[in-house]
Amino acid sequence: MNAIHPMSAASTRFGDSLRRARAVRRRSQLDLALSAGLSQRHLSFLESGRSQPSRAMLLRLAEALDLGLADRNDWLIAAGFAPIYAQRAIEAPDMTPVREALARMLRHHEPFPAMVIDRAWNLVIANEATQRMIATVAMLGGTTEDALWRTVCGDGPRNMIRMSLHPDGLRRYVVNADEVVVAILSRLAQEALDHPPSARLREVVMAYPGMAAAARNVDVTARLSPVLATHFRIAGQDLRLFAMLSRFDMPRDLTAEDLRVETLYPADETSERALRALAGEAP
Repeated sequence: MNAIHPMSAASTRFGDSLRRARAVRRRSQLDLALSAGLSQRHLSFLESGRSQPSRAMLLRLAEALDLGLADRNDWLIAAGFAPIYAQRAIEAPDMTPVREALARMLRHHEPFPAMVIDRAWNLVIANEATQRMIATVAMLGGTTEDALWRTVCGDGPRNMIRMSLHPDGLRRYVVNADEVVVAILSRLAQEALDHPPSARLREVVMAYPGMAAAARNVDVTARLSPVLATHFRIAGQDLRLFAMLSRFDMPRDLTAEDLRVETLYPADETSERALRALAGEAP
């Protein structure tokens, strides 16, 4: 028989998080209960806060939902347990092999833009091609790369969503902006459902001009493509790129799990020649 305890603040917090995570992933109670090896009735009690999970049960549910390690820590804290996955800064000495691997990946992608971002789209590492592209946009606006970042992000971390959607950032050079903006907002809306930093970022960008109208076309239930095609027109030069987002994953490593690698590729020969020329390569 399932033990039923008086509802506590911890059980309620965990229950809310469990129900939200299940809904975001569009899993039924029955489906999740079968995957985690418990009864639907017990799962219902957990979601309502009428039953308190053991740590083992909590981790089984997290595994069944393919929850990230940071979210598993949040669940443990919400349920009154200590977190078990350590968070380290990317600059930490024991993260040196990860930093070197990422830097090598970005260098090998030259002369095409590539960057490492965290889950909230903050820029961690950018290759020289990315810096050249943003510096060119800044120069055309009569400013410097550093000044453009300050305009877009203030004193906060350099954020690629803000650089992409801010009216003084890359958005004004995007020919297919209607399509690109909706794609970015759709991804951000889905991530904001169970990631508070993404929710705060969404609040910031929704204040930009035109975002409210674009958000009316956002479908948070749609399956997102890992590839986004963008048509830039910079100083009369057409630049067609497609971006791919991938994860740099290490088993049970919270810091590495949080990282994403975004690589941009030329979609035609004209765009490839333009990027190579920007890098100073001979035709």
